[in-house]
Amino acid sequence: MEDFLRMLVRSLIMYAYLMFIIRLMGKREIGQISLFDLVVSIVIAEIAAFTIDDLEMPLYHGLGPILLLALTQIAISYASMKSRRFRDFVDGKPSILIERGKIRDREMRAHRYNIDDLLMQLREKDVLDVAEVEFAYLEPSGKLSVVKKPERQPLTPEDLGVPPKVKDVHPLPVIMDGEVITENLKRTGKDERWLREELRARGIARPEDVFLMTLDCEGAVYLDLKDEAECPPAPSAGADGSAPCSSTPRRGGGG
Repeated sequence: MEDFLRMLVRSLIMYAYLMFIIRLMGKREIGQISLFDLVVSIVIAEIAAFTIDDLEMPLYHGLGPILLLALTQIAISYASMKSRRFRDFVDGKPSILIERGKIRDREMRAHRYNIDDLLMQLREKDVLDVAEVEFAYLEPSGKLSVVKKPERQPLTPEDLGVPPKVKDVHPLPVIMDGEVITENLKRTGKDERWLREELRARGIARPEDVFLMTLDCEGAVYLDLKDEAECPPAPSAGADGSAPCSSTPRRGGGG
C-alpha cells in the first residue's frame, strides 16, 4: 500500500513537472511538430514513465534529464529561427508533388508517398481532379498544401468588384459554461449590468443557466442554454419580438 501511494505521489509530481516543461518548450500544433520535436517528446515520455515506475530511483534522476532535453529543444528551435540552412536540416523542406497538373512520381517515391494518400488528401481539400491543381506541396509536417489553377479558384469579392464586409471584432464569448467573461464584455463596450438586462429580456434569471453567449461589435447576440436549464415561460417576447430563449442573433442595446 505504501508503494502504491508513493507511485501516486510521483505521478502527480511528474504530471505537474511535464506541464511546466511543455509550456517551457512553447506552443506547437500536434500535426506541425518536427521530427526532432517528436523524438524529444517520445524520449521525455519514456523517462517520465521509468521515473514513476522505478520507486528505487530518486525523483531528480528523471527530472534532470527531462529538463536537459527541453532546454536542448529550445536551443535548437532558437538556432532554427536564426539559420535557414539549420532549419531545413532539422525540420526539412516542402516537396512539390504536383506541378501544373502533372504528378511528380519520382518525388513521391523519394518520400514513400503513394497515390492513394495523394488522392485522399486532395479530396480532403475538395479537389477531385488532379488537373485542377497548379501546385501541391508536401509539407515537412506531412500535410498537403494545394494551390488550384487560377481558373479553378473561387471568386472573391475583389474579383466581382464588391467591397468586402469586414467586422472590426469577431463574435466574442461573454458567457462560457455559466461563467461571465468580464474581459470580453469590456472589449465589446458592455458591462455586467447590460448583460443581466439582456438575459432578463430573454427570460433568463442568471448567467449560470447559459452554456454559451457570444456578442459581436454590431451588438448581435448568440445564446445557447445548458441542457439542464429549461426555458422559463415568459409573459412576453423579447424586445425584438423573438422568443426569449431563441439563439437567433439579436441586436443589443447601448452599453
